[in-house]
Amino acid sequence: MRDWYDNLEAREQVFVLVGAVFVVVALIYYLLWAPLDRNHRQMAASVDNWERSLAELRPLRAMVAAGGTQSSGVAAMSQQPPIIIVSQTLQSRGLEQYRRRSTPTPSNGVRVEFEEVAFDDLVLWLGDLSDNHSLHVQAGSLSEGNAERDGRINASLTLERGL
Repeated sequence: MRDWYDNLEAREQVFVLVGAVFVVVALIYYLLWAPLDRNHRQMAASVDNWERSLAELRPLRAMVAAGGTQSSGVAAMSQQPPIIIVSQTLQSRGLEQYRRRSTPTPSNGVRVEFEEVAFDDLVLWLGDLSDNHSLHVQAGSLSEGNAERDGRINASLTLERGL
């Protein structure tokens, strides 16, 4: 290789030398600097995300320290049986057609089975039950619904009233 380089004319040697320096700089950039820079940006974004999450949780810490006062909606929770609440909220959300069975449980709860229900709608309904009626999922199983319809699941949930 050295003999080949020595046999080149002076301007060809300069051209090869500049090309070699360019290739070395490009390799250092793409193999060392770019991955490190990409990881640094990802870590910075992750830190920003955690900081935002912590800032959102700080008011909750103050609420817990003050005795965990509940919202007026939960405080004025209806004393209806959970099976009635489930039936009414399913109808209001338009999910009644996906319910296959509802049975009361001995511990102030209800077991509900769904077939081909939209996962997003089910989660929103569960959020409503938790926020407005203090009913929470105690146990459940989810399985994939019909493969032809994305986002559909079969679910069996046991809901119980919180204290």
